[in-house]
Amino acid sequence: MTVRPVSHPVITHKINMLRDAGTRPKDFRQIVTEVTSLLTYEATRDLELETTTIDGWQGRKMEVEMFLEEDPSIVPVFRAGIGMQEGFLSIIPSAKISYIGYYRDEDTLEPQLYYAKLAENVHLRRNYVLDPMLATGGTTSAVCSMLKKAGVKSIKVLCILAAPEGLARMKADHPDVEIIPAVVDDHLNEKGYIMPGLGDAGDRLFGTK
Repeated sequence: MTVRPVSHPVITHKINMLRDAGTRPKDFRQIVTEVTSLLTYEATRDLELETTTIDGWQGRKMEVEMFLEEDPSIVPVFRAGIGMQEGFLSIIPSAKISYIGYYRDEDTLEPQLYYAKLAENVHLRRNYVLDPMLATGGTTSAVCSMLKKAGVKSIKVLCILAAPEGLARMKADHPDVEIIPAVVDDHLNEKGYIMPGLGDAGDRLFGTK
C-alpha cells in the first residue's frame, strides 16, 4: 500500500487552522474545500492524456493533449465526506459522484451501512474516496470493499487526517489502495478519535453536536 502525505507549507498552515477550536463552521468548510483541492491536484497526477485536435483561437487547428479515460467518480462518504466534494469538483467538475453512507457504532467502533448509490459505469472509472478522517480505518475499508464488489479496479483515498491505526487497517485489508492524507497524526484515543486531531469533522463542518 502506498501512503503519500502531501507536504506543503500551505497545507500545514490550513490544517492548523482546522485544529483551532475557534474556527467557525463557515470557515472550517472553506478550509476543507481548499485542502481537498490541493489533495486532488496531487491525487490526479497520474491521469492519462491523449492527443486530439481543437480549433485554436487564431482559427488554426492545434494538436493538444486532453484526458484519455472516463470521467472519474468521487465517493464522498456520508456525512463528513460531503465537505470535501466541492474541493475535488473545483479541479475536475466533470467527475461523477457516488454516495456511500456509514455511521460508526459507538460501542464497537465498526461501520454500519445505511445508504449507497454508485455512479453509472463506476467499474470503468477511477474512484476517489473522500473522507476527512481516516481513524480506525473501518469505514474506509468497508467503502473500498463495496467498490471492489462493484468491479472497481482503481481506488485512491483522500483524507485530511490519518491515524497510524487506520493506515495499518487499510494495509491489511486493501494493500492495493493508495492513501493520500494531508497529515498523518500520532494515534487514536480510547474513543477512536484521531489525536491531536481536530475533533469530529462532521460536527465541525455542519455545526452539529
